[in-house]
Amino acid sequence: MRKSLLVIVIIALNSCNKTNSKAKTFDSMNNTVVNSSIERKIDSLLEVMTLEEKVGQMNQYNGFWDATGPVPNKGNQAEKYEDLKKGLVGSMLNVRGVKQVKALQKIAVEETRLGIPLIFGFDVIHGFKTIAPLPLAEAASWDLKIIEKSAKNAAEEAAAAGLNWTFAPMIDVSRDARWGRVMEGGGEDPFLGAKIAVARVKGFQGNDLSSPKTIAACAKHFAAYGFIEAGREYNTVDIGTSTLYNTVFPPFKAVSDAGVKTFMNAFNELNGVPATADRFLQREVLKKDWKFKGFVISDWGSIGELVAHGHAKDLNHAAELAVNAGSDMDMESSAYVEELTGLVKEGKVGKELIDDAVRRILRVKYELGLFDDPYRYCNENNEEEVTGKKKFHEDALDIAKKSIVLLKNENDLLPLKKQGMKIALIGALANDKTSPLGNWRLAAKEETAVSVVEGFQEYKENKLEYAKGADLVIPNTEISMTQEVQVNTKDTSEFEEALSLAKRSDVVVMVLGEHGMQSGEARSRSTIDLPGVQQQLLKEVYKVNKNIVLVLMNGRPLAFPWAKDNIPAIVESWQLGVQSGNAIAQVIYGDYNPSGKLPMTFPKSLGQVPIYYNHKNTGRPIREGNVFWSHYSDETNDPLYPFGYGLSYTSFSYNNLKIKVNGQNKVHVTVDVKNTGKVKGKEVVQLYLHDVYASITRPIRELKGFEMVELEKGESKTVNFELNEKELGFYNNRGEFLVEPGKFNVFVGGNSKAELTNTFILK
Repeated sequence: MRKSLLVIVIIALNSCNKTNSKAKTFDSMNNTVVNSSIERKIDSLLEVMTLEEKVGQMNQYNGFWDATGPVPNKGNQAEKYEDLKKGLVGSMLNVRGVKQVKALQKIAVEETRLGIPLIFGFDVIHGFKTIAPLPLAEAASWDLKIIEKSAKNAAEEAAAAGLNWTFAPMIDVSRDARWGRVMEGGGEDPFLGAKIAVARVKGFQGNDLSSPKTIAACAKHFAAYGFIEAGREYNTVDIGTSTLYNTVFPPFKAVSDAGVKTFMNAFNELNGVPATADRFLQREVLKKDWKFKGFVISDWGSIGELVAHGHAKDLNHAAELAVNAGSDMDMESSAYVEELTGLVKEGKVGKELIDDAVRRILRVKYELGLFDDPYRYCNENNEEEVTGKKKFHEDALDIAKKSIVLLKNENDLLPLKKQGMKIALIGALANDKTSPLGNWRLAAKEETAVSVVEGFQEYKENKLEYAKGADLVIPNTEISMTQEVQVNTKDTSEFEEALSLAKRSDVVVMVLGEHGMQSGEARSRSTIDLPGVQQQLLKEVYKVNKNIVLVLMNGRPLAFPWAKDNIPAIVESWQLGVQSGNAIAQVIYGDYNPSGKLPMTFPKSLGQVPIYYNHKNTGRPIREGNVFWSHYSDETNDPLYPFGYGLSYTSFSYNNLKIKVNGQNKVHVTVDVKNTGKVKGKEVVQLYLHDVYASITRPIRELKGFEMVELEKGESKTVNFELNEKELGFYNNRGEFLVEPGKFNVFVGGNSKAELTNTFILK
């Protein structure tokens, strides 16, 4: 029986192969044009699939046993193994390495009735084994080319290990530094976030998804996960439709238009409906309005969690709600594989919805080339040659240097001289080779980052001494993805050694911040200052030597007002991956002139959070001689450092801002930028727009353009910006895009507080 069915399928697929691969057809469900050859192959396959096999394609299991070892023979593992052999598994996650992937793929292709290949997913967030800077750090580069390159390298290395799908990029806009997952995204701005998201998708997927060097990308989390209340992981979201359409949706719409192959829904609820069961988000917006033709996967267990939300009665009900809402694949709830067949037979789920979901999943598998060669990602020699190759490390260093943001440089303390100095290096993070890798580094080995100590040791003409000062993490406590980080809040016994070193040094470089596992999923913090005894250590060192360079290693914006007021030089280095120490040392010694700009606003205090530059004016924006205006009684409204902020070892001036309205809804803006300092440098020129009055109130400023320019000392350049309908308009509360006539203010400069301004009227 199995052989005869396979013959039918093979004949059908072969006949489709004879058709023009460039032929197109119309997909009625998606209202879009697709590849007719692939669609005909899917049609032929769907005709011979049983309902159970279709549901199986919608089921994803986590790796449940060593595929090259003994077969499971009892319990849940044995049940999953039997499902795999029956063709009731469409995808696996957290299985990596060619041997493991090939063993599982062999079962799917050679032992199941129809031989449909598996797609293998993994969280390739900022590198696979060669870890690049955190996504938030890369966002600070504002360099779309190197962000795309970083994703491209990660894809090639992951693909060499047998993987063909990543659960990235995370493109949630977030304004709350308490949320640990800000490290995984592009920051607080929808315009910048959309540009970065598209760059990452292009990097992962390339121009040919069937290439064994590319992997399918996944836009997550759809939608509004970055707006969880109190910044607490998995919490509720309650926002207005204006925020949803104008802030949350734009990066997702951008990657949908750019051809991202998969979406992941979110853990949160929106308007009282968990995203996993939200028909509006998945069927109305994504699949109908945006014409998305890839597939939607749940987040880990989120279909089963509909019961905990209080939205579903039981797992059966959860499966019904999720599939009817548009969730195509179930990650690790076992809801679909256990419940969907019965739900279809009962008439609670339409067969056409199952066929649509399976069509979407099979389409991506075809586009990946898995039907042509299920083992195309399973070359052990290639895995050995590609993993950790020199180019990846060279690129990781380049990206890391471009991600560093210089926040303060009083009296030109930086860059440091390369000879004749006594340098004290203080802080547990300075000698750490694991923490700089950050979170979401599942495939990487511990202790593979270049430490700051090692980076500084390359500059041999200065005398370098190191003292820890204090542990950041309590020694001998477990640090892992599933454990809370136990921070040292009491032990100051090693302060004295650090103070002694600081006294006899010319300059003190203090490396402070968060441990790499203090940000990421489930790593929300109720405070965002320097954790543990680090602030105390900083103040004590300052008493004996005020010549301090503070290097911050962190995965989120931190509040450090005392340091801003007192420490002469501050460098935001984030967690930069394998080349951390080299990148930091090269910036501090001036071999690379920093050019990074903040992708999130840094607050003065936790009480200001959420804080973001593109806020509304309110009806009482300024003080008028009394207390009745929008402000705090104990703090200013200004941030510690604004969005888009970042210094250089040189300086730049902005002049001659000109605006020309060229016809309807087209505006040309020019500005002259000059390097007024002593060395060559790069500047991210930023353009902000304010629609002064509108049917839906607009933010006081919105980023609408940016360009990086590199100028020799004394050199000037005219920078051009073109504003069209996309930049001039906004969405109303019905999701309709409008461009309204009226007055617009333009601001151009080096950060969101840019003062150079001009005005135009749109008629």
